[in-house]
Amino acid sequence: MLTKKEKIIVDSIVVASDNNPLKPEFPSDNPKFPATPTYKIEVPGFSNVWLKDESKNPTGTHKDRMAWEIIVAYKNFLVAKDKGQIVGELPHMSIISSGSAAIAIQTQLNKYNLPNLKVLVDTNTDQKIISKLEKIGCEVFVTDLSRKSLNWQEILILTHNKEGFDITSNEAIDPFYDWLSYEIINNSPDYCFIPFGTGNLYENILNVNKKEISAVENNHDPRFGGDINTLMNCNFLGATTNNPQTLADKLYSPHLPFVHFDEQWIRFYRYSGYCGKGSGVHLVKEKFMQEAMKIAEDNSIDTEPSGIAGLALMLQMKENIDTSSKILIINTGKAKI
Repeated sequence: MLTKKEKIIVDSIVVASDNNPLKPEFPSDNPKFPATPTYKIEVPGFSNVWLKDESKNPTGTHKDRMAWEIIVAYKNFLVAKDKGQIVGELPHMSIISSGSAAIAIQTQLNKYNLPNLKVLVDTNTDQKIISKLEKIGCEVFVTDLSRKSLNWQEILILTHNKEGFDITSNEAIDPFYDWLSYEIINNSPDYCFIPFGTGNLYENILNVNKKEISAVENNHDPRFGGDINTLMNCNFLGATTNNPQTLADKLYSPHLPFVHFDEQWIRFYRYSGYCGKGSGVHLVKEKFMQEAMKIAEDNSIDTEPSGIAGLALMLQMKENIDTSSKILIINTGKAKI
């Protein structure tokens, strides 16, 4: 049985639908589909570049979508408890974060009066970010993340949360970015440039694209509104870095756990016709990060190098791109510190 407080919480978390575009679930205060805008931007040397702008989310990044799925998971916990399937207090969640994911999640946890997030940060994390996390209610733990890759058990131990759940990568939780992925592929671009950190977003976009290309006629997801012929030839390009001194610090980790990419996986998708033959993940040179930030500033885009790394990769690959093609840049935004 639920306590009075828990009944209030479970009733306050409203999930309108899983996939009805007329009944979207995000953002919770004002659900809409698409949830964030896509608009044309000016890039010298290119004539048809569009920006999917996730900086318009509540805390400024695409991580707000992940945060909502965590809230939905807590609702599922409470429903199970009400049925007598589980007992005891609600568990805490743990995560490795450089800031944006933790800020987004804790903001939502505060809204619904749920257990505080336990956050594991690197020793080099900016003190301003740590202070922000602590101010909004996160329990922050500091460790040297460069020493080794951590599994979920180790993350729980380091965050004093043995009875909780690590959500740095938890496959049991619904995909974080399925609605966003539909918002992206519905634009039917020829090229789609995506920041690549853990790889969660890139993987989700490719999997949704595969699902719709493979769908039997008239059996598409209700949210789908793209052009199959274009999408099966769309080049999905992930932008990442292996430079410890990179401007795109949210994309780099010496032991980034749970990365969702390997060359065989994307080769299989290319051979199967689920994406364009140029699809893949590439390292971005720093000079193009700087150039991308200048263009973002000229277009009044709220972002940081990690968020606009896709634009940097596009600039780097200019000689190999038809500059008149429809190009979609994913701006994952910048956390509101």
